Amino acid sequence: MKVERKLKELGLELPDAPKPVANYVTAVRSGNLVFLSGHGPVKEDGTLMTGKVGTDRTWEQGYEAAKRVTLGLLSSLKAEIGGLDKVRRVVKLLGMVNCTPDFEDQPKVINGASDLLVELFGEKGKHARSAVGMNSLPSNISVEIEMIVEVED
Repeated sequence: MKVERKLKELGLELPDAPKPVANYVTAVRSGNLVFLSGHGPVKEDGTLMTGKVGTDRTWEQGYEAAKRVTLGLLSSLKAEIGGLDKVRRVVKLLGMVNCTPDFEDQPKVINGASDLLVELFGEKGKHARSAVGMNSLPSNISVEIEMIVEVED
């Protein structure tokens, strides 16, 4: 319960694990790896954080959206493995930012996810990462992130 205690200390709470909106699952475990489908940013009231970073949203707002995505990812991970203290290592993130063609700060936006993971998991939270810009994302969400995590047997 160390990770969930850290969440509380930060004033954060895991949302309910999101349900798939099509013919897929939110998490697949293969051996000691859990592959998490792309998640979007959901506010505490259950609505989506939408808008294009670079016009509708600042990079700082995108950073906050990436943190919200990470909470959803962790919620799906917990539902799959039973507890976040079973995480051995966050392996990889793919961060996608709904942004204007001239926006160049995608890494700053996805740092919202990376910073939270390192704050919660320490060295185990450091990961390989891609941060890319997209012309659009589903439902006009500001950020979508996929994650791969190594877990205990």
